[in-house]
Amino acid sequence: MKKINKSIYYFSVLTILIAFTSCKEQTNAEESVVSNTVQPAEIKDPLPSWNEGKTKQAIVSFVNAVTDKNSADYVLPKDRIATFDNDGTLWAEQPVYAQLLFAFDRIKTLAPEHPEWKNKQPFKAVLENDQKTLMESGEKGILEIVAITHAGMSTNDFETIVNNWITVAKQPDPRFKDRLFTEMIYQPMLELLDYLRVNDFEVFIVSGGGIEFMRPWTEKVYGVPTQNVVGSSVQVAYDYNDGEPVLKRIAKVDFIDDKVGKPVGINSHIGKKPILAFGNSTGDQQMLEWSQSKGTKTFQGLVHHTDADREWAYGPDSHIGTFSDELMKKADSSGWHVVDMKTEWKVVFPSDLK
Repeated sequence: MKKINKSIYYFSVLTILIAFTSCKEQTNAEESVVSNTVQPAEIKDPLPSWNEGKTKQAIVSFVNAVTDKNSADYVLPKDRIATFDNDGTLWAEQPVYAQLLFAFDRIKTLAPEHPEWKNKQPFKAVLENDQKTLMESGEKGILEIVAITHAGMSTNDFETIVNNWITVAKQPDPRFKDRLFTEMIYQPMLELLDYLRVNDFEVFIVSGGGIEFMRPWTEKVYGVPTQNVVGSSVQVAYDYNDGEPVLKRIAKVDFIDDKVGKPVGINSHIGKKPILAFGNSTGDQQMLEWSQSKGTKTFQGLVHHTDADREWAYGPDSHIGTFSDELMKKADSSGWHVVDMKTEWKVVFPSDLK
C-alpha cells in the first residue's frame, strides 16, 4: 500500500510540474507576441517631412479610407490611380523650365549648322537669351523649338541626348548653382509617392512637359517607370536606319498635355480617372476636376509656392506655374487641398535633410 501511495505521490508531483511548465511556456509565447506587436506610438510616420496639419491629416485619412476593406470608401487596388504634374509639383520650375534650358542648349549647339537662325524667331530669341519672349510662348512654344531642332532624329538618339544633358544640367539660380535639376525635387512629394505605392496605388506623371524629355529619367528620380509618364508629344514616323526599324521625330507638335489636354491624355494613356490628383497651377485645374468627377471618394491637391527663402514665392503674376486667384477660389469651393509650402513642409529638397 505504501508503495502504491508513493507512486501516486510522484505521479501527482510530475503532473503539477508538467502543467506549470506548459502554462509558463504559453505565458512566454503570449508575452513574445505582445512584445513583437507594433504599438500605435511606434508606427513610422509615412510623411516625416510634412508638418502636422490639415493637409497631412487629410492625406493619411484618405489613404486609410480607400485601403480599408471595411470602409464604405474602399477602392480596389486596380482602381487606385494617382496622377501628379511634374514642373512645380514634383520638382522646381523656377526661374525657368528645365526643358526650356535644354532647348536653349541644343539650339546653341546646333546654331553653327543653321546661320539662318540668327534672324529667325524663336531661334533668334534663344541665341540672344531673350527668355521673356520664350516664356510667353509657354509649353507649346518650348515643344515646338525642341521639335524643329530635332526633326529627323530617331527617338533612341533623342533619349541619349536627354540623358547626357540631364545628368550634368544644373539649376541656374545662384542660390542653388551647384545643384543638378534632378536634385531640385521635393522631399515631401517623394515621401507621398512612396506612401501611395506602399498602399497599392499606381502612380503616374501627367505633365505639360515633353513626354520624351521626361521618360529617360523619371524612374531613376521618382520611381515612376516610362510607361507611367503622360506628357506633350511631337509626331513620329516609322522608318529604317541601315535596315533597322526606328521611329523618327517630325517637326510637328502632336499633343499638348496641359489644361484641357490633361484629362484627354489621362483617358488615352491610362484609361481610368485618378482618385488622387496633384498639381500646382492653372494648367492642372482640369486634371483635378476630372479626378473629382469620378463619383467616389477622391483627393485633389495643389502645391502653393509661398517660400521665398527655401525655394520661390510666386502665384497669379508668374508666367511660370501661374496660380491664379480664380484657381484659389476654385480650390476653396471644391474642397481641394492647397499645400502652403512655407508652413506645411519641414524641408523642401532632399539636401535639406542633411
